Parts: sequence; C-alpha cells; structure tokens
Amino acid sequence: MNTYQNVAIVTEISTAKRPMTSLRKRSLVAGVLYLLTFVSIPTLALYVPVHSTNYITGPGPDTVVIIGGILEIIVALAGIGTAVVLFPVLRKQNESASLGLVAARILESGTIFVGVAFLLSIVTLRQSGSGADALVTSHALVALYDRIFLLGQSFMPAICDLLLGFMLYRSRLVPRSLSLIGIVGAVPLLAGYIAMLFGIIGQHSPLAGLSALLVALFEFSLGTWLVVKGFKPSPVTSAS
Repeated sequence: MNTYQNVAIVTEISTAKRPMTSLRKRSLVAGVLYLLTFVSIPTLALYVPVHSTNYITGPGPDTVVIIGGILEIIVALAGIGTAVVLFPVLRKQNESASLGLVAARILESGTIFVGVAFLLSIVTLRQSGSGADALVTSHALVALYDRIFLLGQSFMPAICDLLLGFMLYRSRLVPRSLSLIGIVGAVPLLAGYIAMLFGIIGQHSPLAGLSALLVALFEFSLGTWLVVKGFKPSPVTSAS
C-alpha cells in the first residue's frame, strides 16, 4: 500500500470520527423540536367527546381528553424550545427580531397552557360528579378553549413564522424557497383567523384547515431540513 493510500485511509477515519459541530447539534435539536410540535394533531379527534353538549353528564372515561392535554403541553414546550435553540444563531442576523420570536413563542405556548387548563377543568368537574349543575359551566369552558385556540394556534403561529421566515430568508440559513413558504403562508393563516373571528367561516370548516396548510408545510419542512441537512453555510454560520 503506497503513502497516498495510507493518507487517504487516515483522512477517512479522522473524518468519520470528527465530532458533530455545535451548529449542527443546534440545528438537529431545533429540527426535532419542530417535528415534535406536530404530535398534537390527534387532538382533533381526541377532543371530539368534550365538545359534545352532554359530555359532563355522560358516561365513559376521560382518558382521551387527558391524553390530548398532555400532547398539547408537549407542543407548547417544544414551541418555546424551537425559538430558544435558534436564538443564538438568529440573533447574529437580527437580535430584535430573534427576541421577538422568543417572546411570540412564549405567548403562543402560554395560550396553549391556558386552553389545556380549560379542558382539564371540565374533566375535573365531571370526575367530581357535578352533573347537570355544571353543564353551563362546561359549555363556557369549551367556548373559551375554542376562542383561545384561535388566538394561540392561528394568530400567533402566523406572527412567529413571519418573523422566522424573514430572518431565515435574510440569513440564508436554509433555502430561500423554504423561507418564503413561511412568509407567504402566514398571510392566509391571518386571513383565516380574521374570517373565523367575524364568523365568516367556521373554526372547523375545510377553509379554516386550508388557511393553515402552508404554515404547517413550512414548519414540517423546516424541521425535516434541519434534521437532515442542518444550516447552510452563510455569513451567520461563519460568525458562529
């Protein structure tokens, strides 16, 4: 075996054993957290019983509602995590906007926690045997959950993705086409929120789901990209 081959083998071994950089670790964690925010999708089905008019007086376990609440709590924590993990990188592009993203994510997650508290309060009333006396209260709590859901999971995600899409577009940390999906996708989500606010479309109508499609595509694609590829080389990563 000649010297050139020896050098090539040593280079391959050293490359294989090269530790993951801090930036790659950060992008990997952020990507996993973004993908984790999709675990609450089953709540669309899990919360069907609690939306029924006689849930608090009807029979059956409360397990599905409690599981839905746990999934939403996971999403809330993961949402804060995405902004916190990305902050040290994004601040090199725009510190004010990156701080705004952290604040917006915390506010979004706060509304999720409050919404979960509303639903779990219904479960508590049901388990305590309040019965028909608490029927009006349970309906009010469901209405409060639906209203804060619009604020926390329609309006705030649009603000978050506008900020994030803008910073990613300017920094070129990911492909610009991916960043544009977040920027453009925030517009129909905001429009859908306003339409639901004024009762033009229903909260559970197909149009409401379509208004969130691009934002969901952006966050899932971003999470996948960060897990598989990581950050692209840019002045921001060079500064890091």
